[in-house]
Amino acid sequence: MSDSDLHLENQLCFALYRASRMIQQVYRPMLEELGLTYPQYLVMLVLWERGSVTLKELGAALELDSGTLSPLIKRLKAAGLVTSARRVTDERSVEIALTPEGRALRERATDIPHKIGCATQMQVDDIISLRSMLTDLAASLADSHTKATKD
Repeated sequence: MSDSDLHLENQLCFALYRASRMIQQVYRPMLEELGLTYPQYLVMLVLWERGSVTLKELGAALELDSGTLSPLIKRLKAAGLVTSARRVTDERSVEIALTPEGRALRERATDIPHKIGCATQMQVDDIISLRSMLTDLAASLADSHTKATKD
């Protein structure tokens, strides 16, 4: 181990943390125009893709627990973008669905991915490659974490 191993700029975690913060800063003004926060935008992306989902399915897609999701859903409901109701077939399950306003908001959001791509100043192939590497990294870390908690 060298002294530089513990330098901040040499830490993968810091590079990821900083990139995450910066990308959220780039998203912020675009999302403010839509009346959304970044976490709310992630919820809306899932709903725009799938139509309606259970709270459990939404949590799995975003890797968030219901304690984190519930306030997000509550604010999206208050904004008139989603509904939530217990499923008739299973009272334990809460279904989240888009309202007409929530569906219409999708049109206003369609240019966001392109704007984010431009902000990165990267080629599309490089963005795709980076996303793939980050997905693989997350899967590897999840696997390592699972193994470590079993030991």
